[in-house]
Amino acid sequence: MAVFEPGGANVVTAQPLGEIVLRPGREAVFSGILELWRYRELAWTLTLRDISVRYKQSLLGFAWVILQPALTVLIFSILFGRLAKLPTENNIPYPIFSLTGLLLWNFYSTAATRASLSIVSNFNLVTKVYFPRMIVPISAALVPVADFLVSLLLLIAVGLKYHPDIQLHVLLGPVFFLLAFFQVLGCSLWLAALHVRFRDVQYLLPFLVQVLMYACPICYSSTIIPQNWIPFYYLNPVAVTIDGFRWAILSTSLPPVYALTWLTISSLILLTTGFYFFTSEEGHFSDKI
Repeated sequence: MAVFEPGGANVVTAQPLGEIVLRPGREAVFSGILELWRYRELAWTLTLRDISVRYKQSLLGFAWVILQPALTVLIFSILFGRLAKLPTENNIPYPIFSLTGLLLWNFYSTAATRASLSIVSNFNLVTKVYFPRMIVPISAALVPVADFLVSLLLLIAVGLKYHPDIQLHVLLGPVFFLLAFFQVLGCSLWLAALHVRFRDVQYLLPFLVQVLMYACPICYSSTIIPQNWIPFYYLNPVAVTIDGFRWAILSTSLPPVYALTWLTISSLILLTTGFYFFTSEEGHFSDKI
């Protein structure tokens, strides 16, 4: 019996009982990336499809991209800014302080949720047509990128009102967003493959997203964390990314070097392991969906 494991170039190994297993060789990673590049137009088509469907037949359409964070910041400003009086760094007005963290968090939560459920949601496409299955979670993760870019208009408007002093290191903002995308994509590849096997993912993920939100500096500043807890706090790469993005936009405190190093390493590890795990599982998707 011969068993094929996807991933490009293959190595044939003999197994007991006459079974032959074809496993990916070292060239599998490079061939897999090249195959994704060849199907880039399909990824773009699926992304545009999801963007158009998302707000189809809605009264406000893309206005929701700006309205949702605006209303959330309003609630945060009343509850945490005025009532709880949570401090911000450098006396930055609370609306712009919370908005910088909220926009990046919205990207995290939306992209991870949509991409992790994408394989099962597109079972008709996955089971009938050949293409690199990784295209599906990638395109699902790209949809919130468009939302993030549109919501930047709100950030610019609020920034000009509350914090017009922009420094040159604002140009490093896209670097932190790119690291955020690596984290989301790696996590999504893991969860998308796991969701095919275990449908519990769709029930567990909303709970994890809610818990992680309170573990990140969205509605509060990292300066309120006790100093002896900071090294453990920055084990969360999402918290480091949000603080780094906020530093680029608002000139708040930059996370320490060890935290930035851990952010870079963990993002690449998550993306790499997600790629390998998804590749090892995609050959069984059609049988288990």
